[in-house]
Formats: sequence, structure tokens, C-alpha cells
Amino acid sequence: MRKTIWGLLVIALTAGSCLKKDSGCPYGQSDTVAPAQEAAMVESYLSTNNITATKHASGMYYEIVDPGSGNTPHLCSQIKVAYTGKLTSGTVFDQSSSAVFTLGSLIEGWKKGLMLIQKGGSIKLYIPPTLGYGHSDVKDPQTQAVIIPAGSMLIFNITLSDLG
Repeated sequence: MRKTIWGLLVIALTAGSCLKKDSGCPYGQSDTVAPAQEAAMVESYLSTNNITATKHASGMYYEIVDPGSGNTPHLCSQIKVAYTGKLTSGTVFDQSSSAVFTLGSLIEGWKKGLMLIQKGGSIKLYIPPTLGYGHSDVKDPQTQAVIIPAGSMLIFNITLSDLG
């Protein structure tokens, strides 16, 4: 009888330790990878502009300007950033000197890229459409003017000011 109870206890503890604990974070890692033609588009842009950047497994490219120090953000981190987003034409479509976001709520390129630096660091991201805003126009909600054309490669300069 004792062996049976101990056996059931061991099984219960083993099974219980295998259960995934709820961290309270609704965001999960994505295995999204840009198609080869999009990665080639980014490579062509970098080559044409004599830019040396590192290829991420997802198909985006990045340059770590300053790695920072301290903590690295995770998907449920509240991040405070200064950033500029522009198109390959040089047109700035968005910028902020002090924006606060939850990392997991952002585009894939940001989620993957910002986990490469730490607090106080800065990075330049070259993001193919699949890891950015995809293949639909992004329009100004008030004027309906196209801000980011469908299929655009995005370039972001981001400084990770703080995280929580």
C-alpha cells in the first residue's frame, strides 16, 4: 500500500511539474520568418547603400549601435523608447522621443530586434514587410492618406531608454 501511495505521489509531482505555469504574459514567441524575396529586398537595399548589418534568423537585419547594460526586455516588458521610423525613400512616417509600449504588442521586427539590446542601448533595424506592417497600406485614420505603402521595408532607429 505504501509503495502505491508513493508511486502515485511521484506521478502527481512529476505531472504537476510538467504543467506550464501561467506567467500572466499573453504574448508568446513567434517563429515568423520573412520570405526569401523580402530578405533579398533588404539585402539589396543594404548593398546599394553600403550598409553593413547583421542578418537575424527571421530575415530582418540590424546594427547594434550601443548594446546598453542591465536588463534585456522580454515580450511582457513595458519599454520606453525614442525612435524614428522611415521608409527606404527616407520619408519619416513616425517618431517619438518618449514612447511607452508593451514589447509583445508591437510589430515582429521590434519584438525580435529589441531583445538584442539592453536598457540604454540603441539599435537600427531593417525590417522586411512580413515582420513590419505586411502587404496592406497603413493609412492615417483621419485623412485616409497612405502613411506606409503595402509591402514596404521599414528602417527604425530605436533607443531603449527604460524597461519595466
